[in-house]
Amino acid sequence: MHSYLQTFAERFASLDAHTIDMLGDLYSEDVTFRDPLHQLNGLPALRGYFAQLYANVQEVRYTFEGYDEVQPGHGYLRWTLHFRHPRLGNGALISLQGCSHLRWHERVHFHQDYFDAGALLYEHVPIMGSAVRWLKGRLA
Repeated sequence: MHSYLQTFAERFASLDAHTIDMLGDLYSEDVTFRDPLHQLNGLPALRGYFAQLYANVQEVRYTFEGYDEVQPGHGYLRWTLHFRHPRLGNGALISLQGCSHLRWHERVHFHQDYFDAGALLYEHVPIMGSAVRWLKGRLA
């Protein structure tokens, strides 16, 4: 039997530009969504964010590495996002590791993603990417 987190992850991973309406099956109307670049409140804002996200990428795929339920209605997903964006990394496949903190009753009402925003964006933009990689090398 799948845990809530495994079922959520499978359904979330099946989302694409044509299935944004399925977000209502996964998230409550009053959902709070946060990541290093955004803070959204409410299902309409989340739908708009994902519609824009999927409209601008050429490929999106998730690999889930862990489902950790801390207590009923509270847990973490560990994942790797694989995607292609025409303006990042010359359209090459980019992989990003992260973790999602979720709280739910019947549906998720709190979702916070943790990931390296530099690895997502800044390292794959010409000029800025070179500077960020150089700086990371100097700090290492």
